[in-house]
Amino acid sequence: MSTYKDAGVDIKAGYKSVELIKGHVRKTFRPEVITDLGGFGALFSINKEKYNNPVLVSGTDGVGTKLKIAFLMDKHDTIGQDCVAMCVNDVACSGAEPLFFLDYLALGKNIPEKVEQIVKGIADGCLMAGCSLVGGETAEMPGMYKEDEYDIAGFCVGIVDKDKIVNGKKIKEGDILVGLSSNGIHSNGYSLVRKILSPSTEKLNQYIEKLGCTLGEEILRPTRIYVRTIMSVLERFCIKGIANITGGGFYENIPRIIPEGLRVRINKGRWPVLPIFDLIQTLGNIEEYEMNSTFNMGIGMVLAVDKPAAEDLIAYVNSIGEKGYVIGEIISGEAGVEFC
Repeated sequence: MSTYKDAGVDIKAGYKSVELIKGHVRKTFRPEVITDLGGFGALFSINKEKYNNPVLVSGTDGVGTKLKIAFLMDKHDTIGQDCVAMCVNDVACSGAEPLFFLDYLALGKNIPEKVEQIVKGIADGCLMAGCSLVGGETAEMPGMYKEDEYDIAGFCVGIVDKDKIVNGKKIKEGDILVGLSSNGIHSNGYSLVRKILSPSTEKLNQYIEKLGCTLGEEILRPTRIYVRTIMSVLERFCIKGIANITGGGFYENIPRIIPEGLRVRINKGRWPVLPIFDLIQTLGNIEEYEMNSTFNMGIGMVLAVDKPAAEDLIAYVNSIGEKGYVIGEIISGEAGVEFC
C-alpha cells in the first residue's frame, strides 16, 4: 500500500515544523492580529481612530539566487530577513507602515529544523519592520526541488492616510537626493555575482582582508530594513519621494519617482562605495554603467527633499544610526539618470 510519505511528502514533518515555528511567529503579533495560528485565513483589524482616509499598500517579492549562497553555506537563519526586506522596503516607499506579512516556502524535503531557521529569519525581519507575520504556506515538493533546496517569497500589506502618500508628484528642479547607506549587496544582482565569483563552499569560507570577513559572510549579509527609519523621518520632514535601490540599480529605480520633464544628476564620490562592489567590478572587469544599473553600490534607499531640508535630514538620520549622504539633485531635462 502506497502512502504520501512514499511519494516524498512527510506530513508528520510538516506538523513538527509548525510546532517549531509557533514561538517565532507569535512574537511578531501586533495588537491588531485577532486570530491565532492554524486558521484558514488570518484576521487583522484596522485602527480606525489612527487614520482619516486609510489606503492599503501591498508588495510582494522573493530573494532570488542569493538562496544558492545559503545552500552552499548551509546557513538559513538570515534569508528570511531578505524576503521581508524586499517587500516592506517597497511598501514604505509610499509612506506606508507595514502591517502584516505572509510567506510562501517551497522545499524539496521538509526538514523541520531547517524550516524553523528560515521562519526565524522571517520573524526577525518582521520585528525589525514592526509588522506581524500572520500566516504562510510551507509546501514540500519532491521532484520539483532537490532535497536540500527551497524557494521563498513574501507578501506584505501596509497602510497610509491618503493625504500622506509619498508619490514623487511634488518633486521639482533643485530638489536634493539624500541616500541612505546599504550594508552590502542586499538581494539583487546575484546571478552576476555568482557568475563572477564562482562561489564554492571553500571560497565562501575564505577570509578576505579587504572585506574584513569571509566572502560568504559578506555576500550572505541580510538586506537592510529601512522601515522604522522612514517612518521616523516622515514624522519630522516633508519627504517628496522615496526610491528603493533594488534590481535595476540607480538607472531603473530613481526615475520611478520623478515627474516628467525632470531628470536625476548623481554626483560620484559623495558616498563610500562598499569594498564588495570594488571586488566584483575588478574581478569581473565590469563597466561603471553596468555596476550602477545592477547593484546599489552602497546606497540602499534614496529620499527626495527640498534643498534647505537636506542637511537637517542627514543630521537626523545619522543621529538614529543610519548613514546619510547628499548624492545628487533634480535637474530639468529628459527623464533619466546621469552621473558626474
